[in-house]
Amino acid sequence: MDYTNNTNRPAPSNDPKAPLPIVAITSGDPNGVGYEIIIKGLANPYILEQCRPVVYGNLNILRQHMKMLGEDWQIQLNVVKNARDAQPGKLSIINCYPDNTPLSIGKSTKEGGKASFLALKQACDDLEAGLVDTIVTAPINKENIQSDEFKFSGHTEYLTKRFGEENKDSLMMMVSDQMKVALVCNHVAISKVASFVSQERILRKLHTLEETLTRDFTIRKPRIAVLALNPHAGDNGLIGEEEQTTIIPAIKQAKEEGILAFGPYSADGFFGSGKYAHFDAVLAMYHDQGLIPFKSLDMDGVNYTAGLHIVRTSPDHGTAYDLAGKDIASYQSFVHALCMAVDILKRREQYNELTANPLPIKEPAPEKRERREFKGFNPAEAKREREERIAAERAAREQQA
Repeated sequence: MDYTNNTNRPAPSNDPKAPLPIVAITSGDPNGVGYEIIIKGLANPYILEQCRPVVYGNLNILRQHMKMLGEDWQIQLNVVKNARDAQPGKLSIINCYPDNTPLSIGKSTKEGGKASFLALKQACDDLEAGLVDTIVTAPINKENIQSDEFKFSGHTEYLTKRFGEENKDSLMMMVSDQMKVALVCNHVAISKVASFVSQERILRKLHTLEETLTRDFTIRKPRIAVLALNPHAGDNGLIGEEEQTTIIPAIKQAKEEGILAFGPYSADGFFGSGKYAHFDAVLAMYHDQGLIPFKSLDMDGVNYTAGLHIVRTSPDHGTAYDLAGKDIASYQSFVHALCMAVDILKRREQYNELTANPLPIKEPAPEKRERREFKGFNPAEAKREREERIAAERAAREQQA
């Protein structure tokens, strides 16, 4: 998934008449690294071969960030009022909040939280209206963004509320070349995790994960590893009972419903031994259980909100206030997120074409055969019949001679 390497880049659409998808890019907290990674990522001309990027933020704020980054990172953006006005081969921006929004680089402010929400809301409104094809979100501060309009623990929960389907779970999923990790519990306090882990919830997450791997990542009959909640997978109830009462029954039911789910595996041994490499994805019980090993292997992965009819990706890091304004933030995760969003759009289109109007499958009718009685085997009679047959064949040969 290293899109900075030419050998791993997906080929553009073979149809020259196909319009490039419009990607909404929210600017995130203006005091964090959001604008920096956007500027650096969009400086790569390859991006314009794949999509029409539209930044939702503020041009004046973006220019202030470009000034801090220096001459090496100057890009040209066109202000548009409607995302559909975005032209191929050009970078566009929609102003979502005032030019005089105060900047306090590296600090969390109320104004920064409001700005990040306004950008997110307008991008989601346009996504809902069909003006853009997909959305990539730069990091927000989960505390300063809180308001009467945003009472969620993160992007995933907000997007699920706006775009989720009834009776269907969304799924927080981290994706890299090394592994894919999904979570049963997203942003939940560790003291409340056990109360969120239920057989029904695990089963719903497994169904969503399997569908995502099949449709969005073209993996046929994916193998999914399920992690335990307690150390040593509960040691048969000695350390905890959730494995016996909840997780194992969920895995068993998932198998009965056709999902290739395995486990539960003790997280430390599972990751430490490299066993994750034998599976297409891992379902972790809670946030840090899955994200610590994931980010230990790759800090340039992608946060993907699976299970929604829209496609949303994000860098797998936060606002990084300590790096903001210093020209040291890595933009690789942002580029990967942007390219993966475009890739998933293409895969979904291909999947829908391949699965549209499937031929009906009829089970063959059972063959009707007359019942035959079993005849007992008599060794002496069989020997006599064999000797008679051999004698008859010998006599026939002598007569011919």
